[in-house]
Amino acid sequence: MATMVDVAQRAGVSTATVSHVLNDTRPVRPATRQAVLEAMDALGYTPNTLARSLVTSRTRSIGLAVSAISNPYFTEILQGVEAGALEHGYGLLIADPHDDPEHERKVVQLLHERRVDGMIVAPSADPDELLAYLGKHDVPTVFLDRLVDTPTDTPAGIPAESPADDSSGALHGTSFRFDQVCAENAEPMAQLVTHLAELGHKRIGLVAGLPGLSTTTERISGYRHGLANAGLPYDERLVAHGDSQSAAAESATHALLSLAAPPSALVTGNNAMTIGALRALRERGLSVPDDLGLCCFDDFAWADLFTPRLTAISQPSKDIGTQAVRLLLERLASPSRPGRTVRLPSTLVHRTSCGCPEDPEKPGAFASPGRPQSTEKGPVS
Repeated sequence: MATMVDVAQRAGVSTATVSHVLNDTRPVRPATRQAVLEAMDALGYTPNTLARSLVTSRTRSIGLAVSAISNPYFTEILQGVEAGALEHGYGLLIADPHDDPEHERKVVQLLHERRVDGMIVAPSADPDELLAYLGKHDVPTVFLDRLVDTPTDTPAGIPAESPADDSSGALHGTSFRFDQVCAENAEPMAQLVTHLAELGHKRIGLVAGLPGLSTTTERISGYRHGLANAGLPYDERLVAHGDSQSAAAESATHALLSLAAPPSALVTGNNAMTIGALRALRERGLSVPDDLGLCCFDDFAWADLFTPRLTAISQPSKDIGTQAVRLLLERLASPSRPGRTVRLPSTLVHRTSCGCPEDPEKPGAFASPGRPQSTEKGPVS
């Protein structure tokens, strides 16, 4: 097995220079760096990651904590995180917090004890213990998909304002700064509701996600603004929580359809809840869109295979993952900079479950008027 000495001899440099190339501990001239890399490749040299971490205090690993990894949405986020990590020479350690606050804190602690350089986390609906742990131990962290400390009623098309920065950079009583990345939620949901209203629906139901998640809050806000845009009243009886899960969404859909005046159209808050809603409709012998129009948040690979084909909001899941890695690496390079929130545009995939005929319009990106396709806001701490 080739050693660092072998690499140094072949490249015509000192072992210290090889170490600097491997560990980025000192600038090395490009030609010299290339010679070392070519020598490593020729000899089949494999760096000792453990030894390197002792020198640099870095393991070049990232901890990823997301729930429901089997969900296609989070699977695509994982693919984006992995691609971004590998591009920069980082490995991943993955854990599933199961959307349980206590378990969430435990798995994050386990990842931290494995000496990951930083964390990427999709926080639960009650992340106080998580935030306290991350802040206490100054763990560089990026939150993805779900934001922390967002307002409870964000108008459609307007990004959640970041908490004001105070002299200590405090967030939830900690002295740490966090970065966040997510998709647009409110405006796309408002557009779905407005579209259903334009098709003549007066009673539009919502199968909403788990209470406490920023995605749930923002999508409910978008639903309300969509109704307002269409001149329709908000009726709280038409909102049922499916808790972001298929089984709960099935029960929620049954509850909505059992109302004295049931909805004539439904919007579901994520892909898992769409499956639950479709199951409930099948059990009742209802046809989409003849008996009930349906639109959903979250597109998925087989949505185009249903009959009718599902009109859906597609989130840039892989981009969310790669952006999370970018933010984390920038945090590692500059630990004291203000936190930032990055929002990416979601896209309407217009099919036929809403009640529109075949040959739909081309999909279009949702971004707030006058705003770029991705936005960053800061500070968040």
